[in-house]
Amino acid sequence: MSDPSAASIVSTPRPEQPTEFGAPTNAGLPASAKQQKPRGLLADAWLDLRRKPLFWISAVFIALFVVMAAFPSLFTSGDAVNGALSHSRVEPSADAWFGYDVQGRDVFARTIYGARASIVVALLSTIGTLLIGGTMGIIAGYKGGWVDGVLSRIADIFFGLPFVLGAIVILTTFNGSGTDNNEWQIMGLVIMSLVVLSWPVVMRLMRSSVLATKEADYIVAARALGAGSGRIILKHLLPNCLAPLLVYGTIMVGSFIGAEATLSFLGIGLKTPVVSWGIMISEAQNYIRVSPFLLFFPAAFLVAAVLSFVTLGEAVREALDPKLR
Repeated sequence: MSDPSAASIVSTPRPEQPTEFGAPTNAGLPASAKQQKPRGLLADAWLDLRRKPLFWISAVFIALFVVMAAFPSLFTSGDAVNGALSHSRVEPSADAWFGYDVQGRDVFARTIYGARASIVVALLSTIGTLLIGGTMGIIAGYKGGWVDGVLSRIADIFFGLPFVLGAIVILTTFNGSGTDNNEWQIMGLVIMSLVVLSWPVVMRLMRSSVLATKEADYIVAARALGAGSGRIILKHLLPNCLAPLLVYGTIMVGSFIGAEATLSFLGIGLKTPVVSWGIMISEAQNYIRVSPFLLFFPAAFLVAAVLSFVTLGEAVREALDPKLR
């Protein structure tokens, strides 16, 4: 005769077996938690960014400006270069939403087409600054010693150059009157001046990140296993030092848009026939009292673009820094 208590024991499901570390596997966890994988820094940052309204607002504005720069014909069919003097300083109307400038050109068309030069200069300047400054910072921080000393002193020399004065010297030396240069040559000179005067900041930022990371346990372990300098830099140092550069690069785009407009306003940056917001503001400065719309519309687009990139950079900085969450 069988024992009913023994049958009940046999039919009872066995609990989770402990692992070799003494903790049961997936014990007491819901099914969704058992399948969830740990998130990395970028995944956590993206999860945090999705909850921020300012991030989405700035991202929408930036996407709008990028599309405007890439495909201006989607927004206007007007001529941004040629105009009729009979329309000189005609105020905004249904035919011309932003009015006409002194030479009778459509201000709305020029504002749309002006986004291309301003954003292209800012993006290319940011990419060049990050590449040059980031490379110098990695080399200085990883090598140390006399290499770090030499590169740091070179960066100090460029730090001592006032931005506007240095840009004036560079652009007046290589640009001159600007009559012999085409549109892309003028833009290339402006980009070169911005990169030359801005890379030391990125170099110091990357150098400090490398110095704080290169003595980490996983770097020491990789070096002990025989990994070369190139593999350590590309596979370990660079991915863990990109967060500060990503934040600063986003803010830098907005700063370079303002810098390009400043140089063009002073007459040493982009020049006609290039269309940019800075050139439009420069041309409107003598007509602020009689025709303020000539200054208002390009200045409004300029301020909106700069604020969008700066706001996006601040949101990314808060998302990547756990202390600010």
